[in-house]
Amino acid sequence: MILRMQNMFLISVIFLFAINSVMAKKTYAASKSSPPHILFMLADDLGWIDVGFHGSKIHTPNIDSLAKDGVILDNYYVQPVCTPARGSLMTGRYPIHTGLQHGVIHPSDPFGLPLDFETLPGQLREVGYATHLVGKWHLGFYKWPYVPTKRGFDTAYGFWDGAEDHYGHTRDGVVDFRNGTKPVTDLGGKYATYEYVKRVKEIIHAHDPKQPLFLYMAFQNVHNPIQAPEKYVEKYDFIDQKMRRVHAGMADILDEAVGNITKMFKEKGLWNNTLTVFSTDNGGEPVYGGYNWPLRGTKHTLWEGGVRGAAFVHGKMLEKTGVKCKGLLHISDFFPTLINLAGGSYDPHKPIPMDGFDVWNTISRGDASPRTEILLNIDNLLPNGSRLGNFQGMALRMGSMKLLMNVPNITWFKPPELGGTFPEQVITSGVLREETDEHILKELQQSYIDSADVLDVVLYNITADPEERHDLSGELPDVVEKMKERLKYYEKTSVPPAFKPGDPNAIKEARKNGIWGPWM
Repeated sequence: MILRMQNMFLISVIFLFAINSVMAKKTYAASKSSPPHILFMLADDLGWIDVGFHGSKIHTPNIDSLAKDGVILDNYYVQPVCTPARGSLMTGRYPIHTGLQHGVIHPSDPFGLPLDFETLPGQLREVGYATHLVGKWHLGFYKWPYVPTKRGFDTAYGFWDGAEDHYGHTRDGVVDFRNGTKPVTDLGGKYATYEYVKRVKEIIHAHDPKQPLFLYMAFQNVHNPIQAPEKYVEKYDFIDQKMRRVHAGMADILDEAVGNITKMFKEKGLWNNTLTVFSTDNGGEPVYGGYNWPLRGTKHTLWEGGVRGAAFVHGKMLEKTGVKCKGLLHISDFFPTLINLAGGSYDPHKPIPMDGFDVWNTISRGDASPRTEILLNIDNLLPNGSRLGNFQGMALRMGSMKLLMNVPNITWFKPPELGGTFPEQVITSGVLREETDEHILKELQQSYIDSADVLDVVLYNITADPEERHDLSGELPDVVEKMKERLKYYEKTSVPPAFKPGDPNAIKEARKNGIWGPWM
């Protein structure tokens, strides 16, 4: 009798297991037949300690709620500055393979993201997605084929370069704002983030829920110029440094926008099948109020503060939520991951091999990352042996170890609300002068980086020492040599920087037309 009961129990277990397996397969099949809507929100210059889920005193309740209900990416890397990060997201390649490894594209620079690369929106559009860009492009516009609506987006509303005035929507005194390719010149005095949220509302309202949606919300906040309505700044009166107060207000507005956008998705009935990705493009810049404490370094640098990104993924299709993902990830991984999740395809060797990995199982289930290393960048010597200005050096993460070579020796920056003070080069009597012009601050910040000693070789165990305080290069020479060899391999695969000096004809055309745009 007991044996019969045991057999019946075993049969029941097997039956239930089979049913669960079939149901799991059906659920997976359903997700494949009904691809998710994708909301990719990219913040601009958001520092590690600028979000609540990293312990910030800045109020980011909407961002924090999504992060805590999703998967926080705890070992995730971006690029030191805007253009390279966006290029990696759009192509799945490291900047050394797109020619975008050095600095950012300025309005008069005659180059852009090479046209022979497939783009994330382009490949999603191939499988039926509606693709929309709201906010910042920053991947070149010197010729018409380089503008966002020629690179895979059905619509694009926002600006094509970087560092626009949040109220005047100008760069160097000329408007940089477009709806598609049409100039937008009637927004003077209106805060940019508010206008982006209005545009998202239009997109969501007009969208057919049966069609999969890719919305790339590339926020302008919290990039300089540091501007915010006073009611947001007043909330941070407890911070005794004005630049940090205004920056905090900008982060507050960013969080409010995230809340408003997610609410729109819910009201339209899209939210339950929406995968949301939130990421910064690079670390914060203390001179403009953005901090990365307790990580070392700033935007523009390969220290953790410049390249370790605040990020999370949210969505009901995630198998495990409310967790931190410890797997090694890079912004280039979203290219293959999102395209595969959408049921799309891409040529992993066109025009050069893919650098990104499909990391869906790592994010969704907590599987080990297919990555074992990340090339953080190589931005050093030109073929003739000369060095471009504002060089970053080179860095490689391999497992837990991180090797940096020829990097400026940048320190740690603690935000003022946690008791920190800014470097003496840019302060007066310990407090940033409220009347100091931002152009002067930029020069002082760059002077600080340029005057720093250059470290030839340093090595850190990032798992044990994420703050990069204990150099292990003298203790682990074999590891140093192994990682140097790997960097040499990457150097052999790199393409020359696409960087070209600004073309004076660009500003002439811009001033003549009253708008930045293609001039070649």
